[in-house]
This record gives sequence, C-alpha cells and structure tokens, in this order.
Amino acid sequence: MKPRIGIIPGDPSGIGPELIARLLNDNGVAEAADILLIGDAHVFEEGQKVAGLTFEMNAVDASCDDWKQASQFALHAMETITLEEIVVSSVEQPCGASVLKTLDQALKFLQGGVIDALVFGPFNKASMHLAGLGHDDELHYMAEKLGVSNYISELNTLDGIWTSRVTSHIALRDVADAITEERIEEAVHLIDRTLRRSGLTRPRISVAAINPHAGDGGNFGTEEIDTIEPIVRRLAETQMSVDGPWPSDTVFLKAVAKEIDAVVTMYHDQGQIALKLLGFDRGVTVQGGLPYPVSTPAHGTAFDIAGKGLADVGATRAAFDVACDMVQNWDKAELTQAETEGAG
Repeated sequence: MKPRIGIIPGDPSGIGPELIARLLNDNGVAEAADILLIGDAHVFEEGQKVAGLTFEMNAVDASCDDWKQASQFALHAMETITLEEIVVSSVEQPCGASVLKTLDQALKFLQGGVIDALVFGPFNKASMHLAGLGHDDELHYMAEKLGVSNYISELNTLDGIWTSRVTSHIALRDVADAITEERIEEAVHLIDRTLRRSGLTRPRISVAAINPHAGDGGNFGTEEIDTIEPIVRRLAETQMSVDGPWPSDTVFLKAVAKEIDAVVTMYHDQGQIALKLLGFDRGVTVQGGLPYPVSTPAHGTAFDIAGKGLADVGATRAAFDVACDMVQNWDKAELTQAETEGAG
C-alpha cells in the first residue's frame, strides 16, 4: 500500500506554493505515494506559474470520495484566501488565516484516517499570530488540536542525522534552569521512538553537553555532573544505545562520521546551527510527539526570493521522503517498542 500523503502549501506569500509545484514534478514523487493537495486551487496554480512547471489537479471531496482514484493529483479544494489578498513576500493576516484553515482541515483528515501523514510548505509565524495563533509555534497548536498531552518537540534531520531538543523556543538565559533529568529523558525517548518509526531498529544516540568542554570537570559549570551524566547513565542501563554528555563542538563530528544516528541537544541553536551549516537546502523538521507523521522543510518562507522562481526543492523533497518512510515503518516500530517494553 502506498502512503497517503496530505500536502498543504504553507504561507501563500512565501515560497511554499512554488516548492509544491517543484515537488510534484520531481522524479519518483507521484509513484512513491498517493497525494492529496489541501487548499485553494489558485494558490497551487500560482505556485506552478512561479516555478514554470505544471501538474494536473482533480477536484475531490476527500471527506467522502475515494480520492486515491484521481487520475493525477487529487485536490480537496478550499476557499481560504482570495488572490487579491496575497501580497508576495509580506507578512499578512489573510495569509496566516489561510495557513490555519488548511492546517485545521489537514489535521481533521489525519484524525479521520483520510491521509496517513502531512507535509506542509513553510509557515510564517508572524502572519499566523496576526490571524490568531495563540501558541508559540505550530507544533503546540497541532498538539492541542489533536488532543496530545505527552511530551512534544520539533525534531530535525539532514542526510540521516537527527536532532532533538531538551529546550526549544525559550531565551538562552533560561536554558540552564530548564534542563532537568526528566526533560532529558523525554527528549531521548522521543528521538529513539521517532527513529524507530523511520526504520531504524536500534538508534544510536549521543547527548550533548551544555557548557564548553562539557564543563571541564566542573570548572565551567556543573550541569553535566549534576544532571546530564546521571540520567544518560541510567538510560544506558536500560539497554538504550545512548551516551554522553559530549562537548557540542565535537558531538556532530560523530554524527557526520556515521558513528551515531542522533544528537540530543540542550537548546535550539545548538543543533540548528550545525545542521543548517551541513546542508541548509536539505534539512527537515519533524513534529515530534504527534500521533501521525508531520514534516516540513526546515527553512522558512524565504520572502527574499518568493515569487522569483528561485526556490530549491531539496528540503521539501526530503520532508516528503521522511513522511513516506515514517508511514511505512510506523506500525512496525510501535509493535517492536511494545515487545521491548513487555520483555522488560
């Protein structure tokens, strides 16, 4: 069975619609999954114009039709924004409202079993906040809509290297106080579970330090001694493949050398800087902790090049591939995890 992938274009004023046009014209995409486009027909059409590429859309009502029978790409057409309301390369309330409406519909389709996974074009948080987004980011918005109360965190991946975060969108001055054994344990378990859902049977995970030189034996801080090392040791004793804490200026060398699969970072930029330097145009963000695979390119709406036909589809294609892999391995990973817990 092919994965059933829902796709929404993201912010209409950014590069999202162009990226979707490039994705759907990329080699092997149509063969890899059944694809349901969700949103305004004219937004997808505008993306085709900017990209200089075309694809056929067949209108369906995905809530009741067998949309997989569409001859090309099925479109669940919505009316969320008029063409006149789209101002390219600009933060606009109507664009944020369009994002929230298409996202809400996609989440309903996930809950209803209409699609298996969601891939979305880049969002602009400023536009979404103008439209009423009452959360720090789209992940927490989605979690509330889906009734998720467990630990959640954005995960990032690039060329087989994954990262999770103990803290995310908080001020750097607050990071040390927010790092606890419980949060580290949650971040390790989340990346382990997500990698299993992506096809790895026993992910190899390293935990980053927070201080320079991993604290240098307590000379530059004691978080490693007091908090990070004890929980890493206890997790390793449960037969998880986890080690650390490693200095953050060397731990990614282990990842690049393929000695490990994932790095658990202590704060947002600790992992983001490393991955974006390794390949800005290929990075993917996975919405970790949700009950369904949801992915997006790790870059933003790129207002500086929106409407110019210059967008690189690499990260969007990678997000699509990750979503397909997760769908194919999701149930298998759940079964393996349950067997492991039962044996323990």
